[in-house]
Amino acid sequence: MTGRPLDALFAQLLHHHREPLQKGQSFGAPIVNTSIYHLPGAPEGPYQYGRYTNPTWEALEDALGLLEGAPAVVFPSGLAAVSAILCTQMQSGDRILVPADGYYAIRAFIETFLAPLGIVMETVPTAQYDARAYDGFRVVWFETPSNPGLAVCDLAREIPRARAAGALTVVDHTTATPLGLRPFAFGADFAVCSDTKAVSGHCDVLMGHVAARDPERLARIRTWRKLSGAIPGPFEAWLVLRGLETLEVRLARMSASAQIIAERLAAHQKVLSVTYPGLPSHPGHAIARDQMTSFGPVLGVTFASRDRAEAFIDGCSLLRAATSFGGVHSSAECRVRWGDAVAPGYVRLSVGIEPIEPLWAAMAASLAELPASP
Repeated sequence: MTGRPLDALFAQLLHHHREPLQKGQSFGAPIVNTSIYHLPGAPEGPYQYGRYTNPTWEALEDALGLLEGAPAVVFPSGLAAVSAILCTQMQSGDRILVPADGYYAIRAFIETFLAPLGIVMETVPTAQYDARAYDGFRVVWFETPSNPGLAVCDLAREIPRARAAGALTVVDHTTATPLGLRPFAFGADFAVCSDTKAVSGHCDVLMGHVAARDPERLARIRTWRKLSGAIPGPFEAWLVLRGLETLEVRLARMSASAQIIAERLAAHQKVLSVTYPGLPSHPGHAIARDQMTSFGPVLGVTFASRDRAEAFIDGCSLLRAATSFGGVHSSAECRVRWGDAVAPGYVRLSVGIEPIEPLWAAMAASLAELPASP
């Protein structure tokens, strides 16, 4: 992994300002909570109406763009960012390839709203993209590591193949974060992320963003936001901007702890298996080691049954039973309850920033209470 070269980038992000500061001016971005701007005469200028632009959005977009290495547009949720790409880059008759084991809501959106308009969706497991031909696809959508199964796709190999076939490439790096995975280093056309997760980090806001290097494609994304009304609130944008400033230290702590937890759980007799890209036993470990800057805070833990999985979650005093991931508090859930194609006893476990030994002690205590056999 190549995490240290990003130190200079993150240091730059912490001291980045859109405009040179004047004496007495606040270092923090202002929360511009307005729907209207002073606009006499011809409607020209950077700020016209609250649905079009907002200075707080722009401060967040500048920071995310610096981190991504490409300009970014923010949305009120990760799925709003996803739908902006789908609805602006595809038309009737187009084909899209999406991961069969990726976030289910993306497939549900396409099936519910785009398939009736003539857009054709095909699926493939994340680890089997290398076996698919990309000819005829308008969009090839990657999600790595996948959510919730944490499968890994080799972007250095697959993105050039897809682009050579004439497809647009999208990388959802929500699980890894824009700091943990750099889609544009592999030639992606779009990066999309749910900033609800680790980017904001505190489980108190919904947000997402799209990044792209092609100005025309990104302009279409901005127009979609303006005309669809899928806009974030300025206070929510400010919360994400504040959370973003601690992403590097949070991700380092969470990823280091996740590695330790994964190793200990994998060795525990009451756990059937552990899925984590940082474990040599993971089928995509070598790929993840080469293309990610950290293995991330999320791991999969499989128990013999859902009852045992739920008992582990409920019995751990330092686990929050909740959906979502990437927050400062460790959380877990049985993903089968949402219909994901996982084992009944599969738990998606998101490791927070708790000190590692108290966190492990709480997990070990819960494990000790499980019966010796299913």
